[in-house]
Amino acid sequence: MGAEIMTSKICLVTGVGGATGAAISRRFARDGYQVAMLARNRDRLDHLQRQIDGSKAYVCDVGDLETLANTIAAVRADLGKPSIVVHNAVSATFGTFLEADPAELERNFRVNTTALLHLARELAPDMVGAGGGAIVVTGNTSSLRGVPKYALFAPTKAAQRILAEALARDLGPRRVHVGYVTIDGAIDAPWLSEGGRSPPAWWAPPTDWSRSPAEWFVEPDAIAEEVFRIAHQHPSAWTFDIVIRPFAEKW
Repeated sequence: MGAEIMTSKICLVTGVGGATGAAISRRFARDGYQVAMLARNRDRLDHLQRQIDGSKAYVCDVGDLETLANTIAAVRADLGKPSIVVHNAVSATFGTFLEADPAELERNFRVNTTALLHLARELAPDMVGAGGGAIVVTGNTSSLRGVPKYALFAPTKAAQRILAEALARDLGPRRVHVGYVTIDGAIDAPWLSEGGRSPPAWWAPPTDWSRSPAEWFVEPDAIAEEVFRIAHQHPSAWTFDIVIRPFAEKW
């Protein structure tokens, strides 16, 4: 999206936690955007709002579609119509198809996929009317392959990616850029450094965990920079699919 078609510097980010979502919010705010930050954790959002100039916190579970619709209306009333939407919220369940609760599949689908549909339905028409905008979705390699422990998660990310592609093909000719960022690697979240940098129970590194953290983790600020770049690509050279990973990640 070229700067010449930007009509408003308002960005809406879902899933604003202590890592990727916060970094994305900071990156857009640094460029002069007003940033609507959506997440479930009020204390963390309030803390980030105090830290990030131009940001405004909205407590919202995007899997609750009525709450999501009300929050979008509040963002419009408070800030205006977003020209950039970053869907970073994620719901994940780890376990085999026999171990995990099937109800979690539906919960994951609402957050990962249905919420994206509602965001696009609510906000893309404004972007089309304004002459341009961008929707960027953060995904992972679960969208490309199914493994046993991801049986109730991977299908929802695959659906998310396909929905994003459908949006891109529909909205692209109308100058609204949709991009999907596949993050292949563990993100350097604050909880990984609390009490020692140890992985969650469901995740195991491909080789020796004792190697340097810089080799294994994706830095949130680096993800944010890539999301920002995609949202501002020139319309003659848009990217839909992009995969980012640490240099030591096997693939």
